[in-house]
Amino acid sequence: MTENSFDLIVLGAGPGGYVAAIRAAQLGKKAAIVEANHLGGICLNWGCIPTKALLRSSEVYHLIQHSDLFGIEVKDIHIHFHKIIERSRQVAAQLAKGIGYLMKKNKITVFDGFAQFKERLGTHHFLSIQKENKEIAQISAPKIIIATGARARDLPHIKADGKTLWTYREAMTPEVLPSSLLVIGSGAIGIEFASFYAAFGTKVTIVEIANRILPTEDLEISTLARQALEKRGITIMTSAHIQKVETSSQTIKVSIRDEKGHRQDLEFNKGILAVGIVGNTENIGLEKTRIQVEQNAIVTNEWCETAEKGIYAIGDVTAGPWLAHKASHEGIIAVEYMFGIPGTHPLDKSSIPGCTYSMPQIASVGLTEQAAKDKGYTIKVGRFPCSGNGKAITLNEPGGLVKVIFDEKTGALLGAHMIGPEVTEMIQGFAIAKTLETTEQELMQTVFPHPTLSEMMHEAVLDAYGRALNI
Repeated sequence: MTENSFDLIVLGAGPGGYVAAIRAAQLGKKAAIVEANHLGGICLNWGCIPTKALLRSSEVYHLIQHSDLFGIEVKDIHIHFHKIIERSRQVAAQLAKGIGYLMKKNKITVFDGFAQFKERLGTHHFLSIQKENKEIAQISAPKIIIATGARARDLPHIKADGKTLWTYREAMTPEVLPSSLLVIGSGAIGIEFASFYAAFGTKVTIVEIANRILPTEDLEISTLARQALEKRGITIMTSAHIQKVETSSQTIKVSIRDEKGHRQDLEFNKGILAVGIVGNTENIGLEKTRIQVEQNAIVTNEWCETAEKGIYAIGDVTAGPWLAHKASHEGIIAVEYMFGIPGTHPLDKSSIPGCTYSMPQIASVGLTEQAAKDKGYTIKVGRFPCSGNGKAITLNEPGGLVKVIFDEKTGALLGAHMIGPEVTEMIQGFAIAKTLETTEQELMQTVFPHPTLSEMMHEAVLDAYGRALNI
C-alpha cells in the first residue's frame, strides 16, 4: 500500500463522514477523509449545533420575560444581538476543533480540498484532490464513501440572494435583528428560525404551500403547533402560493395567493427560504462511475451501496430523511458492512426520530395516525396532555401532548408524536422501544420516575388501552 493508498476514503467530514472514518479506524483500517470547507460539515458549522445555540438564547430570554410567574422580578432587560450570534459561532468553532482532535486521535489522514473520481484500476478507485483549481494529491482505495451532504434548495421563481432573502446560513449570522421576517416553508428549519426571531420581537410570517405547517408530522401535532406559534404572535398562511418576489437592499415584497384564492401584497424587512435541500452530487466525477442519481440524490441499497462496486453513499446526498443522526448511523452501517463485521443490520427508517427545537419543541418517531391507517393497521391511540403532568406545570409549560399509536393485533408500537417541553430529549425512549420491538405491555410495566416529563409517555400508553390514571 503506497502512502496515498487507503483502505477507505470518505468524501465529506460531516456527521456521517467523520463518524464513518472513525469507525473504520477502530476496525484497524487506514482511513482518509477529504473535506474542502469545515470539519463537522454543515450540521456542526451551519446547521444543527449553531441553530440550537441561537434557540437556547431565545429560550433564556423567554424565561426572563416571564420570570414574574416564578416569583422573580427582572428589570432593564437588554438584548445584545451580536453577542447571541457570536456565542453561536463560538460553540460551532469549539466542536469543529474537537473533530480535528478526533481525526488525529484515530490517525485519520485529512485532505483539505475537493475530491473527483478519476478512474478505477482493478479493485481501487482513484481520486484527484483539488484545491484552488490545482491538483494537490492523487489517492486511491478499494472502498469509498460519498458523504458530500447537501445545500439549500431554491425555487424556480424564488432564489435566495443572501442579502434580503436568506438561506439558513445568512439567517444564522445577521448583523441586526430584522423588524419583520418572511419564512417560506414550514419544515423544521423554517419553524425553528420563525421561533427564534419571534422570541426577540421580530414580526414573523410563515408561508406554506401545503394545507398545514410541519406537513410530515402527525396532523394532531401539526394543529397544536400552529395554535402555539400563533399564540406567540406568528402569522401563518397555509395553502398559500407565492406568485411574485421583488427584493431590494432594504425590503422583500411578495405577492401571495392565499387559501381562499385572494391575492395579498406584503412587504418584509428580510426573508428566509426554507424549502428543503439539494444533494451535492455535482463536480465529483460521478459521470465516470455507474452511480445513479435521482432527484439530486444518489441511489443506494439498504447497505448504502451505490451501483458502482466499492462505492457507498450516506447522509443528505442520498434519499431522506435528511437528518444528522441518520447520516451517522448510515456511516456505521456502511463501514461495518463493507468490512464484513458480523451482526450488521440495515437501517430501519421507521425508527429514526425527528426533532424540531422550536418553542414548543416537537418530536416524533414512526408512523403518524393517518399513515398507520393507510397501511391497513387497526390501531389503538393514546394521548396525554402536558396539563396533567406535575413537572410540566412546575415548568410553567402545561401546553402540549404526547400521542402514541399501537397495532391493536400485536401491541407493537407503530409511532409516537410529541409537542411540549423537552420532548426532543424524551423521544429517544420511544425510539429505543421501537428498536427493541417493545409491546404495550412492556411499556406499561416499565417504572417511570416521578416527577418527570417522561411520565406523560407512560400515561399515553396507558390511555391507549383505557388505563390512564391522571386524566
